[in-house]
Amino acid sequence: MGLTKQSTGTSARKEMFEVELASPNDIVIALAGNPNTGKSTVFNSLTGLNQHTGNWPGKTVSNAQGRFTHKNKKYLLVDLPGTYSLLANSVEEQVARDFICFGNPHATVVVTDATCLERNLNLVLQIMEITNKVVVCVNLMDEAKRKNTNIDLENLSNLLGVPVVGTSARSGKGLVELKDMVERVAYGELKTTPLKINYDKIVEKAIQEVEPYIQDLVGNQIDSKWAALRLIDGDNMLLESMNDYLDVNLSQNDLLQKKLNTARIELETENISIENLRDRIVSNIVKTAEKIDKEVVSLKNKSHNQTDRKIDRVLTSKLFGIPSMIALLGLIFWITIEGANVPSAMLAQGLFWIEGQLTVFFLWFGTPMWIHDMLVLGVYRTLAWVVAVMLPPMAIFFPLFTLLEDVGYLPRVAFNLDHYFKKACAHGKQALTMCMGFGCNAAGIIACRIIESPRERLIATITNNFVPCNGRFPTLIALASIFIASAAGAFSSFAATLSVLAAIVLGVIITFFISGLLSKTILKGLPSSFTLELPPYRKPQVGRIILRSIFDRTLFVLGRAVVVAAPAGLVIWAMANITISDASLLTYCAQFLDPFARSLGLDGYIMMAFILGLPANEIVIPILIMSYMSKGFMLELDSLTEMRQLFLDNGWTWLTAVCMMLFSLNHWPCGTTLWTIRKETQSWKWTWVSFLVPTATGIVVCFIVAQGVRLFGLV
Repeated sequence: MGLTKQSTGTSARKEMFEVELASPNDIVIALAGNPNTGKSTVFNSLTGLNQHTGNWPGKTVSNAQGRFTHKNKKYLLVDLPGTYSLLANSVEEQVARDFICFGNPHATVVVTDATCLERNLNLVLQIMEITNKVVVCVNLMDEAKRKNTNIDLENLSNLLGVPVVGTSARSGKGLVELKDMVERVAYGELKTTPLKINYDKIVEKAIQEVEPYIQDLVGNQIDSKWAALRLIDGDNMLLESMNDYLDVNLSQNDLLQKKLNTARIELETENISIENLRDRIVSNIVKTAEKIDKEVVSLKNKSHNQTDRKIDRVLTSKLFGIPSMIALLGLIFWITIEGANVPSAMLAQGLFWIEGQLTVFFLWFGTPMWIHDMLVLGVYRTLAWVVAVMLPPMAIFFPLFTLLEDVGYLPRVAFNLDHYFKKACAHGKQALTMCMGFGCNAAGIIACRIIESPRERLIATITNNFVPCNGRFPTLIALASIFIASAAGAFSSFAATLSVLAAIVLGVIITFFISGLLSKTILKGLPSSFTLELPPYRKPQVGRIILRSIFDRTLFVLGRAVVVAAPAGLVIWAMANITISDASLLTYCAQFLDPFARSLGLDGYIMMAFILGLPANEIVIPILIMSYMSKGFMLELDSLTEMRQLFLDNGWTWLTAVCMMLFSLNHWPCGTTLWTIRKETQSWKWTWVSFLVPTATGIVVCFIVAQGVRLFGLV
């Protein structure tokens, strides 16, 4: 249900502000803050496991809601997207701003970082322009103490005119005091007098031209001075939000538009264009933040971050930045691949033991054999294969990747690759989504939410499939081991590793190329600027990392994969077992595709394996083995030697292996990823584009390689 009228008046009738109230007496608290301030830690510490995550209706931005009880009173905590401002340059900023403006929470807690308070005060000052029900949480006080940074919290509270509480959310210090202060503000026991920004006299005069009329139109539903300034600045998204949530059609109010034009003309007569008005607004906010910071923060040791800077001189340098990044990611891939072997085998053994028990049950029940084969060897075996192969690598990769995120290394990855993505007219944060795609492309698509620009978010979404996920690594490694490594003699392991690494590098290069091509064709535009913060290196919270990566990423993606794999297992069984004139449907389809597939260096059965492997890339090789051996169900061989011989018996050469590796790297996303793209973009058009772009790329690349090798007689 939405926020109640008791808490919101008439402003929350739209689905935008859906929160789940246990009762009308619930106290709704908004939690805002910059990224990397420990806001999520504050949220998790307050709510514990009593929380859930979803999407804002109609948005791709996630929201987390949690509950806590304090002094027998129930609170609902709404975790807003982490933003640096409320100027609505992104969907995240618009969501955060609109909830504070029109959701009318009983109080808004703004989480700041004690180690870089000045930068965080910019958001605090912007929120205080909107609402007076503010509590400032100065988090990471323990880190500030470690860096010999002292903050006068009492003076800060006096200067801001709102209560300020110091916390160390990781250890739970200060959270009880934070709850007490939230209660006092929410129930009106503590009257706040938030500091308001004083703008230039010229700007203030323009505001006075518009403010009284807005006050007459909307009353006390929104701060009229702040709204006047934003509308003069031409904030059309705020105008749309006011139309939606305040029951007034301001966009067609001729008198308001006339007053806005008059204010803008007055500004232009003073040589203040609309283009640089925002710069003046931001400048005033920044100067105010700087002034407050100087009065409340004292540094006993001004070289407190020298260790971080020394590390960054290596990890972000032109000489060592990229190589160290590749080495670190390579280590994670190696740990993931090697570490997943044993649990994958154990999980497969357990799941296929269950398959045997299901067979016993069906035989005991007297079920016709074709029903048994369809449900057990078709649907269940496909599900078991997907789970056994997908779960262990994701359960290893995602915690390791989240560890890099928690330590503070991922922003350094974005810093190292920002220049290259900018050359491709894409967004620097695409580096992070691309890295996430190495674990699972569906998770990489979800990670694209961090990109503010819709155009650049689409580019990152469409190209994420060019980096191989953990489902494609087994195929790449197997083919590299049995064909490329065998030709290298004593250096077989090195050759196999080098060929897989070359495939990864090729995927990254293709990502840059296609990103640039998209930005010059169907997604034209210039790369947007963004604030890239290099947070301090921090000690990771291992327990929280494991929980977050397992529940938010691994099980979430695996759940979608299972839903896709179940019906696909039925299709695979039907294709292999329904026969016409002693030949299966799979064989007929393979024969039909064979001429086209051979032009790409493949054959019809390989192409059908990729098509039927749509649910998950992990089952491509088992389907291919099933096809070559004319079996009615998926199976795997005992060794790579047997697999090599089977492939050679079916006409494979080194060119077939290379082209299959290239096509595995460049072809349509798996069913789980396509479903995620549809969910994230809310568009079938962009889902089809995301399907066609990598597929067309794979066809072109394989055709050029295959025909080139044959032209020069190398095979």
